[in-house]
Amino acid sequence: MRNGIFLAPFHPVDEDPTLALRRDLELIEHLDRIGYEEAWIGEHHSAGYEIIASPELFIAAAAERTRRIKLGTGVISLPYHNPLMVADRMLQLDHMTMGRAMFGVGPGLLPSDAHMLGIPVAKQRDRMLESLEVILRLLAGETVTLKTEWFELRDARCQLRPYTQPRPHIAVASTVTPSGGRAAGRYGLGMLCVAATQSDAFDALGVNWKVACDFAAERGATMDPNDLRLVAPIHVAETREQARANVRYGIEKWAAYFNRISPAGFGSPTPSGDLVDGMIDSGRAVIGTPDDAVALIERLQKKQGEFGAFLQLAHNWADFDATKKSYELVARHVAPRFKGANRAREGSLAFAGDGAAKFMGDAMAAATAMIQKHAQEEQEKAQRRGAAAASG
Repeated sequence: MRNGIFLAPFHPVDEDPTLALRRDLELIEHLDRIGYEEAWIGEHHSAGYEIIASPELFIAAAAERTRRIKLGTGVISLPYHNPLMVADRMLQLDHMTMGRAMFGVGPGLLPSDAHMLGIPVAKQRDRMLESLEVILRLLAGETVTLKTEWFELRDARCQLRPYTQPRPHIAVASTVTPSGGRAAGRYGLGMLCVAATQSDAFDALGVNWKVACDFAAERGATMDPNDLRLVAPIHVAETREQARANVRYGIEKWAAYFNRISPAGFGSPTPSGDLVDGMIDSGRAVIGTPDDAVALIERLQKKQGEFGAFLQLAHNWADFDATKKSYELVARHVAPRFKGANRAREGSLAFAGDGAAKFMGDAMAAATAMIQKHAQEEQEKAQRRGAAAASG
């Protein structure tokens, strides 16, 4: 299982936006150094918190600061853009990153974004599919002439062929509705389940994956669980008490943001009204130790079955140092459990432990024999010296 993050990002409106964006880049550099495999970057245009408007721009900058980590658009909201422009930008990014760019797509999350663009919210998912079909054709090298109610292409073609063959990896966002699963199955794409631990989305995990598998079967194909990614919020520390103390830094602002922009609000599932207790007790998040994170992933596996990557939702609940420490603890103690990274070491330790009595017995016998051999040789040397002195 691959280890990664999903960076919206979430930045409170009481801090400097320039420094916040620089810190996002620094975070990606840190993750690359400690072995994270993926980072997905969001696109938003309103509400003040999620301030990356162009994931492609961010990825281009991050790619120059990193070596191995793959960087995905998480996601490009297809109804906001002409499909030829999206295809061209992703192909350029594919070349600039030499194959490290991944292409995540969705209908657009914030209704306020759609409102500013004059897009009816009810049409966003249909327009996403219209755009996606055209983009796939363009990436395949086709020339497209098409007029819809919201875009027109005339003899449209891409100037570049993909650096990644046959094309960059593409994944579709999926939450509660089946639209992401339908698109993934119809076109053979990955799935990004961006709210896997929220109650409605958790309940829909298996349903939407089955939708994808059913649509894939209609074209004689199968879905690959390796292309399924689940996203959930996590913050870990050495102790549960420390983790809880860490997130007091920013979790209230994070929850207030959702209460402000969503009619349903964030809410608090506990009678006490304590937000941290509510997040933990509801199973929506891990605020605890690496073992708690392991338990969450095992719960997702039990619900979903196998999947290819677990992505931590980047949330800035803790200050930056504690946040980086949390990511490092996951890399050190959680990811290896699901990669089988220590399986050979565990087997070697068991082999040495199970045979310890015999191995130590052999070692002691060898040491005793060496001592006896040395004593015998020294005795023989003394005898020879005595004999030589007597004869002289």
